[in-house]
Amino acid sequence: MMWEQKKVLITGAGGFIGSHLTEALVKAGAKVRAFVRYNSRDGRGNLEDLEPGVLEELEIIAGDLRDADVIERSVKGCDAVFHLGALVGIPYSYKNPREVVETNIMGTFNVLTAARDHGVAQIVHTSTSEVYGSACYVPIDEAHPLQGQSPYSASKIGADKLAESFFTSYDLPVVTVRPFNCYGPRQSARAVIPTLITQVLACEEIRLGNTETLRDFTFVTDTVDGFMKAAQKRAAVGKVINVGSGQEISIGQLASQIIKMLRSSAKIVVDESRVRPNRSEVNRLLADNRLAKETLGWGPQVSLEEGLKRTMAWIATHLNRFQVGKYQI
Repeated sequence: MMWEQKKVLITGAGGFIGSHLTEALVKAGAKVRAFVRYNSRDGRGNLEDLEPGVLEELEIIAGDLRDADVIERSVKGCDAVFHLGALVGIPYSYKNPREVVETNIMGTFNVLTAARDHGVAQIVHTSTSEVYGSACYVPIDEAHPLQGQSPYSASKIGADKLAESFFTSYDLPVVTVRPFNCYGPRQSARAVIPTLITQVLACEEIRLGNTETLRDFTFVTDTVDGFMKAAQKRAAVGKVINVGSGQEISIGQLASQIIKMLRSSAKIVVDESRVRPNRSEVNRLLADNRLAKETLGWGPQVSLEEGLKRTMAWIATHLNRFQVGKYQI
């Protein structure tokens, strides 16, 4: 799909990945309709960080994914839909599982139904590597068993299966992109890398949960490139595709690297309040990205060190946005 003058809907456009995808599609010439979660302040989330020229090009719709009527109006007339909207915090899902399930499953159902009813030519649905749970084998390919180790991951498994069912039942042209741990500028302190960087910049102690878990980190521009390629390749339709770097690092090693890069003397302290329930902890995530390479011609371009440098630079100039040291759920 060539993007010039194509009408595109992005749900979750005000989120971390969504704002970067919005920016990339506008610059590629698409006419972007950005769906953001309604709030009384008329806040647009991370879209506020876009260049004025990009922001002015957007059609912004505020609403709730659970509202089928507003989703139907948002999808109508679009050539492509990128469904990124979700409640994504794992600790938040422990406290508010009903809201997470309703938003992530019924919200996805509403998007898929509207896309079917309006004959949308391409739908990209967003999954998460959390659906794999703790690895039964590595690297993790798309055939790996799905394990709902948190209400969040269970809700995303349900959403992924809905996307699969709309492809098999209605021939809906949907592809599911399964990002591994994405990071970069604009990410909130809910995620581990901003949590680490903000604490290293401002504190003498770095408070973390489990430091032994292993993760596969992918810079946000690479993740966005995976989304856009997934929408452009007809061979991707009906598939689930991992988008991950294929490299792993423990959270403890990551913390040490960030401390070294920022020339800090901060010490790492395990904070029990940040430790997930034992059976809920996902111990290891490492992507097998061969299908993305073969089907999409995709591969990571930004190294972890370079991505951390870019992220550190952004956070250093926006540190006042973070409640440094607070455990953000």
